[in-house]
Amino acid sequence: MGTFGDSVRTAAALIAGADATLWQVVALSLQVSGAATVLGALIGLAAGAWLAAVRFPGQRIVVGALNTLLALPPVVVGLSVYLLLSRSGPLGSWGILFTPAAMVIAQTILVLPLVAALARQLVADALRGHGEQLRSMGAGRATSAALILVHERASLATIVLAAFGRAISEVGAVMIVGGNIEGVTRVMTTAIALETNKGDLALALALGIVLLGVVALVNLATAGLRQLQAAHEGGAR
Repeated sequence: MGTFGDSVRTAAALIAGADATLWQVVALSLQVSGAATVLGALIGLAAGAWLAAVRFPGQRIVVGALNTLLALPPVVVGLSVYLLLSRSGPLGSWGILFTPAAMVIAQTILVLPLVAALARQLVADALRGHGEQLRSMGAGRATSAALILVHERASLATIVLAAFGRAISEVGAVMIVGGNIEGVTRVMTTAIALETNKGDLALALALGIVLLGVVALVNLATAGLRQLQAAHEGGAR
């Protein structure tokens, strides 16, 4: 009990005292996951809208594969990116393995299927409900999909927040491609694993508290956006 109590008090002191090591790890986590979320959202939203708008042979297979990738294990992503970026890999000349750039690539690949699948479903549902009305106004399927993305801003923001939550809370991919190097590639999840193994429970607990706080803020923002969208739709009726 004493060890637990001491760890909690020390963790609170680290957070309140703006410990340099703690907040350096937090800042890097936000930078890496934020960049990966932006890239994943840009690519995923475009891909999802395109899949919903166009018709081509094998589309159901592609959609099925995309939905399967929602369960893509982070360690598999990390291993794949590691093999690509290693010295013997096809992208080894980039020299970015064990850097934040490699971590951004891994997390982008991880969140991209989530964004694309949810965006595709969002646009497909909207096209079924309002597609005829948009086409009667002269909008093609691609234009209709783009208009839907603009109109459904709150839903898109919810998708992006969900992607950020997945990115910042994963450990396997960034551990493999980042190497968990202190001051260079150590983020909250990898630092928690390392510090726990080292027995520095106070720092691990402090990082865990901050991580939970970030995830809680994301969830609150998501819930707020849903309420705003529901209120907007109710007012429109």
